[in-house]
Amino acid sequence: MKTIIVGGGIMGLSTAWGLVREGHVVELFEQGVLPNPLASSVDEHRLIRHPYGDRTGYARMIDPAFAAWDLLWRDLGQTFYAPTGTLALTGNGADWAERSARTQAAIGRPMTELSLGDLRRRFPRLDARGVERAFWMETGGVLFAQDIVAALARHLESRPGVTLHPHTAVRSVDLEHGRVVTEADVTHEADVVIVAAGAWVGRLLPEFARTLVPSRQVVIYFRLPEAQRAAWSKGPMVIQKTGDVGLYFVPPMQGRGFKVGDHSFSRSGDPDAGRDAHEDEIRPLIKRCRDLFRGFDSWRTDRVKACFYTVTEDERFVVEKTGAKGWLMSPCSGHGFKFGALMGLELARTIATNRDPASHARWAAGEESDIHVSLPASPPNGGEE
Repeated sequence: MKTIIVGGGIMGLSTAWGLVREGHVVELFEQGVLPNPLASSVDEHRLIRHPYGDRTGYARMIDPAFAAWDLLWRDLGQTFYAPTGTLALTGNGADWAERSARTQAAIGRPMTELSLGDLRRRFPRLDARGVERAFWMETGGVLFAQDIVAALARHLESRPGVTLHPHTAVRSVDLEHGRVVTEADVTHEADVVIVAAGAWVGRLLPEFARTLVPSRQVVIYFRLPEAQRAAWSKGPMVIQKTGDVGLYFVPPMQGRGFKVGDHSFSRSGDPDAGRDAHEDEIRPLIKRCRDLFRGFDSWRTDRVKACFYTVTEDERFVVEKTGAKGWLMSPCSGHGFKFGALMGLELARTIATNRDPASHARWAAGEESDIHVSLPASPPNGGEE
């Protein structure tokens, strides 16, 4: 069976990887270079963690997600992950951390609540003012995102049955008949067409433009005095929820950058427009950093980046059959990268084994379904991986 994939981010590449493991032929089209620096999945790092508020479906997916990454590390011959542990903080009446703790306890992965005194003793580099409750888990860490995407593209390029088309924008897709037409007016056909175009999906599938909304987000990389950087390089990741505000902090693991990001969705912006950040975009993030991190006045801004999420109103993933030969793949909403390997493997399995598409869509949306995740132990052809 031949599959065409439109989009060379983590979701498109992971699905190609899964399909090749199932023995299928794949053509993948990417409008830019591979990896594309404008893609949502191309940055130094992304986080993977168990706490998920009261979203039990996604909380249950984390262990299979870790297993899927382990399978990918084996195929790539290199691990692109560093453990940090997860510190969840809330204030201003927010209850995300508490809801996460209840959910984790219910599924057998309890979090440890820290008193504010314990928080100050264990993590003296944090300013606990404004923090109302704190929860800790030993699990969780940093996925080195752009290294993963680059290595996965190289791996696929070396595999028989895979054709990668960088710098090849797709103008239109026909998911009923399994066709795509490129900007160069060349038509390609396949048994299945998967659209995994990230923030550009609404241009190819206008009927989903109101559901899957591009959202411009800003992240800041900081330069720290060497002593502070050395201390922070030992973790943890920090997720702070205070009402409608969401801040996440990525420690500088294995020589990567020290990054702070804003998880409050803008739900606006054009992914093809300029990516320079404006002062009014970073001012709220700077203020929150000053309130949370001790010694912040000695930090210096290294660089500021604007990236794009593709978000739904309820932050759920959209992976669904569309037309007789098509799939829309948008497991995004700002929290999808951690599931990239798992989402790719499972969509490949559903396509290869004709599993019920409606059940797959419910599973991807974090709802109950009869999808049973069972990761393959080795390539079906007994290859050298």
